[in-house]
Amino acid sequence: MAEPGLEHEPFGFQRLKDDRVFLYHHDRHVVTLAGATARRFLDRADGLEGEELQLLMAKATKNFKRGNER
Repeated sequence: MAEPGLEHEPFGFQRLKDDRVFLYHHDRHVVTLAGATARRFLDRADGLEGEELQLLMAKATKNFKRGNER
């Protein structure tokens, strides 16, 4: 089951030329990933879309509302 609100796709990301990754929540920059963390995120994000990608970004930003998220 998807996390509440992820169907509205509140998260986004941008890969920069230097392989850093900016993560956004409602169009506001919240986290920058760099180095091995950025590469790992990009590897996991490859091929994902929709709610699966949203969940990956939510986990990367540590943006969970409350409770039993894993």
